[in-house]
Amino acid sequence: MKTIGIVGGISWLSTIEYYKFVNQLVNERLGGVNAARVIIYSVNFADIKRLTEADDWDGLTAMISEAAQQLEKAGANCLLVGANTMHKIADRVQAAVNIPLIHVAVVTAEAIKKKNLQTVALLGTKYVMQQEFYRNKLSEQGINILIPEQEDIDYINNAIYTEFGKGIFLPGTKQRFLEIIDKLVVRGAEGVIFGCTEIPILIQADDCSIPVFDTTLIHSTAAVDFALK
Repeated sequence: MKTIGIVGGISWLSTIEYYKFVNQLVNERLGGVNAARVIIYSVNFADIKRLTEADDWDGLTAMISEAAQQLEKAGANCLLVGANTMHKIADRVQAAVNIPLIHVAVVTAEAIKKKNLQTVALLGTKYVMQQEFYRNKLSEQGINILIPEQEDIDYINNAIYTEFGKGIFLPGTKQRFLEIIDKLVVRGAEGVIFGCTEIPILIQADDCSIPVFDTTLIHSTAAVDFALK
């Protein structure tokens, strides 16, 4: 079994989900009391938030690359950056290490293709929804992306940074997210990507009328596939 390295703390709540998923998946496949070989480097989310809002992607690259290098030195055989937004700098982080970085948008696109869907909604931070770095990985696979209206983008982004990052998951926020998803369904969405690793903590798949793509689970599954192949 290979060792999975996770850059966590972005936020710590979703890092717990990553740790849970990789261990559950390994145990399902190997049985007994088998669990994953995992190393986690947890960064300070306050630093991540500050640099992101300052648009300091060089600073973020330095921070995440240092974490990735420490994971490699500790013996990790592959790398997960446990946040969708930080994949804006995925190529630069990959260049800083010799182990493969598993790109969340790439494996999410593969999961969508397996469902034979062509048009999906994308929810996440404003960076994930509006910038090209994430959308391009999906477009390369022929997947059409729908994003919310600007007012809803602002609401989602604010909820992620001011609520989810602090472990706050309110019923009213969940209701608003479901209303946003419903509007995207009307516009033609056949599925929805939870492109923020905390959204699946707020909303479950059976809350939605269309297929849900939980990027935390998809990303974790890809890592386990690598570790056990």
